Amino acid sequence: MSIPAKKLDDPSLDSALRPDRWDDYIGQRPIKETLRILIDATKKRAEPLEHILLYGPAGLGKTTLAHLIRAEMGTQMKITSGPAIERVGDLAAILTNLSAGDILFIDEVHRLNKLVEEILYPAMEARSLDIIIGKGPAARTIQLELPAFTLVAATTRIGLLSSPLRSRFSGGIFRLEFYTDNEIKNILQRSAGLLGIDVEKEALDEIAKRSRFTPRVANHLLKRCRDVASVKGDGVITDSMAKMALELLDIDNVGLQAEDRRILNVLIGKFGGGPVGLGTLAAASAEEQSTIEEIHEPYLLRLGFIERTPRGRVATRRAYEHLGIAPPRTLFESYCMIFAAAFFGIFTAVYAAGIAACIYQEEELSLPHERAIRMTIVVVCISVVLWLIALWSLISVNWDHLISLSQQ
Repeated sequence: MSIPAKKLDDPSLDSALRPDRWDDYIGQRPIKETLRILIDATKKRAEPLEHILLYGPAGLGKTTLAHLIRAEMGTQMKITSGPAIERVGDLAAILTNLSAGDILFIDEVHRLNKLVEEILYPAMEARSLDIIIGKGPAARTIQLELPAFTLVAATTRIGLLSSPLRSRFSGGIFRLEFYTDNEIKNILQRSAGLLGIDVEKEALDEIAKRSRFTPRVANHLLKRCRDVASVKGDGVITDSMAKMALELLDIDNVGLQAEDRRILNVLIGKFGGGPVGLGTLAAASAEEQSTIEEIHEPYLLRLGFIERTPRGRVATRRAYEHLGIAPPRTLFESYCMIFAAAFFGIFTAVYAAGIAACIYQEEELSLPHERAIRMTIVVVCISVVLWLIALWSLISVNWDHLISLSQQ
């Protein structure tokens, strides 16, 4: 797939905001420097670029990097995706139409058919394509020589790629990291200039801190703020206009959407903060497991609102504070309460025993005899209550552990 030139100038498309020079590409400095050296060295040797794999969460610029590589190499690029290549014949048609030095960009490469993936191995390694024609005894193999091409692949789930495929990306495997607030602000300034949007610095700060550290989300929020400013104001995105637009989108001050907050509320409200398994959490929040794992969970983990444990997801104290819910006692606080109750229980028991011993031995007390007996009974009752509190606290703190032991 190739993009017509006239569409690249359409401001309604995200492709219009993509940088076409290294100097315009903001962020990902280590990856950018490594790729520039790799490309410059390849051009000096007049060789095709080695195969490259880019991975990381969606919206961080994997496709943009592929376009920059194409621009720096000065070659053509064919664009496709893993699900689009359903049969071996589809891959053969794409590879045989490439010219020497061309770049093949496969997005979502982890969704490639396994049979197609195996055909891709010799194409990447030996620049040949082995095709079986016919079936049964009449079947024969044809080997097609391929031009020197470069495969640039992108994925959001590198763990689903097989080891043989990963090992064939000799040019390098690069992980794109989330952006900082300053990098997001610079991206927003550049996008506002390309789109002809007047935006105040305070509005940029407000949009940047709610953009989930992702350029794609930042540009999306910038366009929505532009819409609100053009309808509700004079076209200038002020701080108040930005806040109004973001409130309409139901995005809070740290970038959480309504779906993110619903997941946290389910985790805390229905499961006491966890731990709870992903499948159970997905069913209770009416979301797909893959949606939670790929879209919501990475950002919640980055903010420190949830934790992944062997027993499931757990809400952190930060999540409680952000939602305005009183957090539960920590393990340290619970054990302090247990030890305090146990200590006072022992103290009152010893005190009651002392009084009882004096009564039994008919020693003189500063209190009347009947009153001393009543006081002994009260102290014993207090001691029993304190010990029951300590026992209940100990069981509640270790309840999950006791349940797991009983199931073994």
